[in-house]
Amino acid sequence: MLKKLLKYDLQNIYKALIIFYSLSLFFGILTRIFLNIENSFIMNIIGQVCSGITISMIFNILINNLMRLWVRFKNNFYGDESYLTHTLPIDKKTLYLSKILTSIITLFSSVLVIGITLFIAYYSKENIEVIKNLLLPLATIYESTVITIVLAFIFVCFLEIMNMLQSGYVGIVLGHKKNNNKMVFSVLSGFGIYLLTQIFTVLVVFVVALFNKDLMNLFYTMDSLSVSTIKLCIYLAIVIYTLNIFILYFVNSKLFSKGVNVD
Repeated sequence: MLKKLLKYDLQNIYKALIIFYSLSLFFGILTRIFLNIENSFIMNIIGQVCSGITISMIFNILINNLMRLWVRFKNNFYGDESYLTHTLPIDKKTLYLSKILTSIITLFSSVLVIGITLFIAYYSKENIEVIKNLLLPLATIYESTVITIVLAFIFVCFLEIMNMLQSGYVGIVLGHKKNNNKMVFSVLSGFGIYLLTQIFTVLVVFVVALFNKDLMNLFYTMDSLSVSTIKLCIYLAIVIYTLNIFILYFVNSKLFSKGVNVD
């Protein structure tokens, strides 16, 4: 049954996302074509316009991915569709798990499409060298490679987006336990939960810093941070964001299992 739920959730989300994926790739191709036509002022202008649209499409992919997931969650569990959803002989934890798996899959595909779009539009030996020159000092500090730095950055961003998404889910569940102004309470609750996760992150780092004098410098200055301390910060970010995601998952799963107030 989880596979069927996942199938319908993915179909619903991708109906909108596929449009932005297509537009992103289309304008990425146009950007590459027009910006690679030399000695043509008009073509360069068109290329710059296409480049701006490409960047806009990239942001639209992320924004619409998040918004579609939140809207799907709300409509499926609390809107008109909820009357059918809650009559299905399926455990609420399974229903919620479907939404989480859908979130992970669609966000991963969005990041992949964004990466492909950027590659198509802007790949060149010169641009690669610029990126290497920018990240090489950082890679040297971390005693790592540029590729590892890029992947680590993408992974941390992915965890942060998932944390934001989960906070929104918790906000929707809490907001719809109210009798009035459910959407207002949902937005405020989601924002409040997100702030709490950020405070929790800072508190965990501070507690760890009590046992690490070098890490404590993070709260005062970045100048004296050692390589090992910087690595510790990266590891802490990954561990804490992952912990936040799991905590929010189990909290929301418990809240959702207690029952819902259908609009």
